[in-house]
Amino acid sequence: MSLPAAVIFDNDGLTLDSEELWTQSEKKLFAAHGIEFNDEHKIALLGNSGPHAATILARELGRPDQEGPALVEEMNRLVYVALEEGCSPMPGAVALLTALAEAGVPVALCSNSPRGFVDRAIAAAGVEHFFGTIVTAEDVPHGKPAPDPYLEAARRLGAAPAECVALEDSPPGAASAAAAGMMVYVIPSFDDADFAGAEDRTFSSLADPELLAAIGLAAT
Repeated sequence: MSLPAAVIFDNDGLTLDSEELWTQSEKKLFAAHGIEFNDEHKIALLGNSGPHAATILARELGRPDQEGPALVEEMNRLVYVALEEGCSPMPGAVALLTALAEAGVPVALCSNSPRGFVDRAIAAAGVEHFFGTIVTAEDVPHGKPAPDPYLEAARRLGAAPAECVALEDSPPGAASAAAAGMMVYVIPSFDDADFAGAEDRTFSSLADPELLAAIGLAAT
């Protein structure tokens, strides 16, 4: 199998074990508003940011829609505090990134998280040098699930979207990559997450030998 023109990684819960930082922050935010955070809340928020997250938070916390942006800011402040404890790569992430680098495949990071968080998180995990470019929701008109972030990542790498592989763990991220016309490989953060057919294949982790073979790295 030939190698893709580029591989584009999601960040939280896919490249970095940072989704737990968001979960901790979400639990604290919900508790501050007198609501116990549960898996349904987590699945609803997974992979969303900006206006989407604002709408979801306002709805789930029983607040007026106009308070949504302030709730997002409150959650972001909490996650920056959580990040001070450090952040690690997901299992298989460094090995896969290394294999792609050795094979000469361009790599990008495509995240819905704030730029400041992404930069600090990948630096804390020691993986920032792997990425040829980093795209966040702040860099494009619309974040995931719109295709804008993945299209921008491909443009910056000089790769045709149809020749790229996107690696995702959330439904909004998978929908974004699929709408951009990419091959979408999913490593789900939650078994109950519904990807609505946006995924081309599903794998157990970034260390899954079948994932490496699907990317075309089996013989490298």
